[in-house]
Amino acid sequence: MIGTILVTLIGGVVIGLLGKFLAPGSRDNIPFWLVVVCGIIGMLVGGWIYYAIFGVAGNVEGNPDYDMWNTSKGIDWWRHLWQVVVAAIAVVVAAGITGKSKA
Repeated sequence: MIGTILVTLIGGVVIGLLGKFLAPGSRDNIPFWLVVVCGIIGMLVGGWIYYAIFGVAGNVEGNPDYDMWNTSKGIDWWRHLWQVVVAAIAVVVAAGITGKSKA
């Protein structure tokens, strides 16, 4: 349980910061805690969308250990890319909702 919370928080920070970096222009002026929330949203929604479209890799399909969060034998870079893009969208939406922009 503690491991899941730590992985979610650390992943939320990393994915959120990458999403903030990817967000266009002045649409990324939000507090750090909101970046982490956007990163967690990016992890969950981006991972779900990737799994819904692509499923698991063909070479691991019958293995019961492979599910939405374990879709390949190695690091799933494509799933992480989807997560970062969703986090960037969440950062832009959060900046629009909070009304914080530099411009």
